[in-house]
Amino acid sequence: MKYRSIFISDVHLGTRFSKAEKLLDFFKDYESEHLYLVGDIIDGWAIKRKFVWPQAHSDVIQKILRKARKGTQVHFITGNHDDFLRPFIPLLMGERLSIANEAEYTSLNGKRYYITHGDYFDSVTMTKKWLAVLGDYGYDLLLHLNSALNFIRRKVGIQRYWSLSKYVKDNVKKSISFINDFEGVLSDYARHKAYDGIICGHIHKAEIRSIDGIDYLNCGDWVENCTAVVETLEGEWQIIDFFDPVP
Repeated sequence: MKYRSIFISDVHLGTRFSKAEKLLDFFKDYESEHLYLVGDIIDGWAIKRKFVWPQAHSDVIQKILRKARKGTQVHFITGNHDDFLRPFIPLLMGERLSIANEAEYTSLNGKRYYITHGDYFDSVTMTKKWLAVLGDYGYDLLLHLNSALNFIRRKVGIQRYWSLSKYVKDNVKKSISFINDFEGVLSDYARHKAYDGIICGHIHKAEIRSIDGIDYLNCGDWVENCTAVVETLEGEWQIIDFFDPVP
């Protein structure tokens, strides 16, 4: 299937929880004129802790480079986990692959969108990196617990996948407050800069909605949710959910 643009974020290559194989399947089924990689594609934080790099992770990189060679305009926006690239920004790698900290996008109907991973608008990441790293350890722990809990659920006959990490994110009061604040700050920034909308990642929660007249689009992630935001050839915005709930 062909789209005008595809936006993905938070693949976290270099971690054992990255759904790189699913992303490769996604790339087989979906093509686009523009591909936006909206940050945390490579997890430099995790690689520093423990080097994990299966063949599928290299295949994802090769697939993206192949898309650029075959005509797709690839735009890599850095995130906090791949911030090791930021000292070298901006980078042009051939005619159809660029790396930057932010970008602008004009939709088919003429609306202007600001593209950012989102960590620049996260006060914890920007002012207390040690706390952000500690939170990253905690998230990894929850992902490990997901595997253990779903193994037990299968043993007792419950086949439906359940995510402890998603439950915590969606139900713990402080987590909900953080997400609401994050979305509000981004929307306020877009309004202040006279954008019609914002496209981001960072919080692993795919969504398309209007916040006080500003279009808010979050790509989600390829760790738990396997989601992408797309603009169709007719100019419609959609979320593609590529998640197969098999643990």
